[in-house]
Formats: sequence, C-alpha cells, structure tokens
Amino acid sequence: MTNIVLIPGDGIGKEISSSVTKIMDAAGADINWIECKAGEESYLETGNPLPDETVKAIEKHRIALKGPLTTPVGAGFRSINVALRQKFNLYSNIRPAKSLPNIESPFRSVDLVIFRENTQGLYFGKEMWMDEEKKHAESMAVITRDASERIVTAAFEYARKHHRKKVTLVHKANILKLTTGLFLEIGREIAPRYPEIEFEDLIVDNMAMQMVMRPQRFDIIVTTNLFGDILSDLASGLVGGLGVTGAANIGDDAAIFEAVHGSAPDIAGKGLANPTALLFSALMLLEYLDQPRLAEKIRSAVYTVLQDHKEDCTPDVGGSGTTFTYADAICRLLKD
Repeated sequence: MTNIVLIPGDGIGKEISSSVTKIMDAAGADINWIECKAGEESYLETGNPLPDETVKAIEKHRIALKGPLTTPVGAGFRSINVALRQKFNLYSNIRPAKSLPNIESPFRSVDLVIFRENTQGLYFGKEMWMDEEKKHAESMAVITRDASERIVTAAFEYARKHHRKKVTLVHKANILKLTTGLFLEIGREIAPRYPEIEFEDLIVDNMAMQMVMRPQRFDIIVTTNLFGDILSDLASGLVGGLGVTGAANIGDDAAIFEAVHGSAPDIAGKGLANPTALLFSALMLLEYLDQPRLAEKIRSAVYTVLQDHKEDCTPDVGGSGTTFTYADAICRLLKD
C-alpha cells in the first residue's frame, strides 16, 4: 500500500476529494490517504496557511493529491501552490487537455499536453517598491540554463515515452531576448537529441491565436512559467474548462497532483461541484506510480458516464445530477 498525502483544500475541496478517494477505492487503488490541512481554512483555524505538519508529511511520503486552495488577491498570505512548488522543486507543471465525450465545445480531437516551467520566470516572486509613495513597482523574471534544460528535456522525454510526434516551444525571444531568448536557445540545443520528434518554436502571442484557430495541430507544448500558466488555462477552455482537466507538479524526487480550478465557495456544500479535474489529476498520480492500466480503467468509466449517463453528471457539464451521483455512477461501472 502506498501512502499518499491528501490535502482536501478549501470550499468545494472536501466534496470533490471525498468523491475522488471513493472512486479510487472502488477501482482497487492500493492507497493509504494521509489527510493534511492547507489553505485559507487552515489559516483561519491556526494562523498558518501551510502548517509544518503538512510540509513534514509531504517530505516523508513525497507524493500528494491536493484540492483547490483559496489565495487572497492583492493581500494576505502568499500562494500556497507556489510555495509548495518551490519548496519541493517541482519544476514540471504538466497540464493535459483532451476532448471528452458529450462535453460542449466547438473543438473536437484536441489532445495536447503543456509543460510549464514551474519555479522561475515572473513567478519567482521577487517584487519591490521603488519609491516610498508606492507608485512604482518592479518585478524580476528569472530564467536559468539548468531550469530550462530540465523542463525542455522533461517535455521531450514525455513525448518519446508516450509516442508523441511534436514538441512546440513557446517564447517571446523577439522582445525578451535574454530571458526567453535563453529558453529558446536551450530548446534548439536539446531538440536534435530527439530526431524522431518534430520541433518548432512559436512566439507566445502567435501561439495563443493558433491554439484557438487550430488546436489539433499541437501535441506537446513547453514554455516558461507565466506563458504556461496562461496557455494551459486556454487549453482547458478548448475542451470544457478547468473543471475537466487535471494537473501534475513533478520534480526529481517529489510530486503533487492538483485541481487547478478555484475553491468555488459560492457552491461549497451544495453538491454541485464537478470532481473530474481532481479525479484526472489522481489518474496522473496513478501513472506516476506506474499503474497506467488502473488509470485507464477509471478514465474509461468516466467517459462512459459522460456519454451514456448524463443524468448523473453535474450541471456544469450538462447533467442534472450532483457531485455524489456522478461519483456513484463511476463507482458502479468500476465494480461491475
């Protein structure tokens, strides 16, 4: 049995987390969930949004599944998501976006994966006021050769392992010549090591346009932190939104899998939350544990429910059910 830290999160986090663990158990996943706290609720209870006990649990077990956490806008404590990524050097943020059956979207046959460098760029978090009146603020963007080599290599290795055909590197080297210019340079150095995989680079604004015109032309996308944050949400929008796409944050010796949508406090406790994003993140966790067949078994059950049991699905995907009827429908298929 594998010990996995479970951080249910804020708002709808508890509902979707309980649904996901129920589905995983029904599928026969051999996991011992170790529940820990983090986020706004923890902050209100203890004064600490990231308790030492939670950090120590992740340090010990090295793998976690995390629900949505509330981060104050413009004030309050720093993003726990960013803090965890930097604490455990989770440099690869991996965000698949794949078309799903019976999900309303103008796009079909989308199947792409975004690799976002997770620890540097503008999200390095070094900001400062340049005057006493606080009328002039500056923020530092950091790009290093080592971090860029890691994420670009991770994207190519994933492409090779999963028999993907193309890697697209996204940058703004025409303007940010030193920072994203370095990122592009490293991509061009690494690409020839993978001759079976096509390589291209695109400027980020052109990339955004191309993704909403012809998303099917993309396969694996690798980019810097800020660009990856924006483009991965855009990619989720192509297939139905943040509620139906999973995410992984992976380093050399630790991994945290998470739902990247918000904590939605307005619907918390009402049974309206869709657990698919956190469930798909849990499937990425199973693949990380080298259990792809079990992950595929659960994914197949989800597809069947979306296609043939719409009445059990949550309203955000056109159903008339609840968080719990949706989870129960998946569990029935898995047990059958």
